[in-house]
Amino acid sequence: MDTNKKSSPFLNEVRNAIRVRHYSIRTEQAYVDWIRRFILFNNKRHPHEMGKREVTAFLTDLAVRLNVAASTQNQALNALNFLYKVVLEKPLSGVQAVRAKKPRKLPIVLTTDEVRALLKQLNGTHWLAACLMYGSGLRLMESVRLRVMHLDFDHRAIYIIDGKGAKDRIVTFPDDLITPLKQHLEQVKSAHEKDLADGFGSVYLPHALNRKYPNAPKEWGWQYLFPARARSIDPRANTERRHHVDEQTLQRAVKNAVRKSSIHKPASCHTLRHSFATHLLERGADIRTVQEQLGHKDIRTTQIYTHVIQRGGNAVISPLGGVLS
Repeated sequence: MDTNKKSSPFLNEVRNAIRVRHYSIRTEQAYVDWIRRFILFNNKRHPHEMGKREVTAFLTDLAVRLNVAASTQNQALNALNFLYKVVLEKPLSGVQAVRAKKPRKLPIVLTTDEVRALLKQLNGTHWLAACLMYGSGLRLMESVRLRVMHLDFDHRAIYIIDGKGAKDRIVTFPDDLITPLKQHLEQVKSAHEKDLADGFGSVYLPHALNRKYPNAPKEWGWQYLFPARARSIDPRANTERRHHVDEQTLQRAVKNAVRKSSIHKPASCHTLRHSFATHLLERGADIRTVQEQLGHKDIRTTQIYTHVIQRGGNAVISPLGGVLS
């Protein structure tokens, strides 16, 4: 069968099934790629002709020959489960593939001095986003997907909408970022007004909200907190608009900052989130409170940070101030 990424009618059918369910574009890209790889692994046979045996063989090959991580194998399994349950309406059952081993790793954590040194190597949008990942415990994609309306300056709160696992939560808003973010928003608003004057300014809205609220895409509150420098073509809507900043540029900026700071740890954007959790515990925050701030479903995920310190406490005071002062 045809497995060309763009022209394959079957893969287009998969894309349509994903979009109807409002999955993110990254999930769409990942699922389509895994389904395509599954088809190629089986000499381009149509998935309708295959089932549990072929899925088991494919997943086993990922673990045994390619030695992929457990999370990678799980993503492949999720993609194939979606394919058979939703697209082909032939749900899989009893897949007994060799499972990739999930290593027990402790999170990489920076000291407050290391965080301070890292942040000094950043500026502009990169500095603000890194401060939010450390000061509010945001994931990388949560920070770049923030909208203007998600910041509550009066109540010192940041609203994380549709985070990992499609969960919403409220996190602490560091006092030290109030003024820098207000200044940043003035620049973002100026760029948005220019886009409007040029006939653009319509931002992507999730879950087809633009059909329910046709004027919302151009409203100030819906604009991204960290917009891209230039407009681009939305691959789904084929519309020119300004998306959020590319997360890869932020990842590279943080990696460069780690190197320039002479930090000899494999630190990344996510390390800032790990450091947020650990430093909160060091400051006396209760583990249940840290769990809520991080958005963990299971407290056992949060308990990994207790390898550093175990104390009781209640209030959440962002650790960012201790770094910037």
